[in-house]
Amino acid sequence: MRELQREIESLYAMGADANNAANARDAFLRFRDALTAGAIRAAEKVDGRWQTNAWVKQGILLGFRLGRLSESGDPRVLSFVDKDTYPVRHFSVDENVRVVPGGSSVRCGAYVAPSVVCMPPMYINVGAYVDEGSMIDSHALVGSCAQVGKRVHISAAAQIGGVLEPINASPVIVEDDVLVGGNCGVYEGTQVGARAVLGSGVILTRSTPLFDTVAGEIYRATANEPLRVPDGAVVVPGARAITKGKAAEWGLSLYAPVIVKYRDERTDRGVELEDILR
Repeated sequence: MRELQREIESLYAMGADANNAANARDAFLRFRDALTAGAIRAAEKVDGRWQTNAWVKQGILLGFRLGRLSESGDPRVLSFVDKDTYPVRHFSVDENVRVVPGGSSVRCGAYVAPSVVCMPPMYINVGAYVDEGSMIDSHALVGSCAQVGKRVHISAAAQIGGVLEPINASPVIVEDDVLVGGNCGVYEGTQVGARAVLGSGVILTRSTPLFDTVAGEIYRATANEPLRVPDGAVVVPGARAITKGKAAEWGLSLYAPVIVKYRDERTDRGVELEDILR
């Protein structure tokens, strides 16, 4: 992969001139195949900390630069116009990924592991990594470069945002055995620790403080670190009162995600995935 990395970095540095480079398309296609196979990732855990692979993001952006608009699909039924470097991915039975009929789409350059279940309609964007045993439910989105661990359930209408740019920024990361409830939104590089539970409607961003009523702490993103939900935390939507000005006079409050407990056996029973669906 070192040689591939050097090629991608060199082509990316060329800017628009990369379109005229003889080896550009071939290098990109080899890069895209490795990304689709999960051999390379936009981010990975090294010594217990997530690190962003900037060159992988460069390769994804290079694909958009090299791509030409092309038509796909059946014009009599449903047609698309997109960059030819990122066509819709097609699965075979041998890959052991369930893509249930009903309008779902996965872009080439996204890794979807064996035993993943895709419920319609859902979308997985380029650079995303979805690990074994996870379920992407109806109307859910896994954004570009988002990293989703093993046995994660992303419930209906949940949005796992992608972070493609800036190049060095950490993408959204959801670790193993997490439950993301319906209508949740996880954005701007937020990390959700292993076995955490996000109750329906929880929204997490870089500017969202997370209130831990168990530990008595308030977690925030910093200039160098994203917001991180602790392992095993159970988060629900809450509110905090505004104490100044007209907002206080009117009795207004602001949305606030709140950790109300940490996962235990009772929680495990409540969020257990239905094996019969698999």
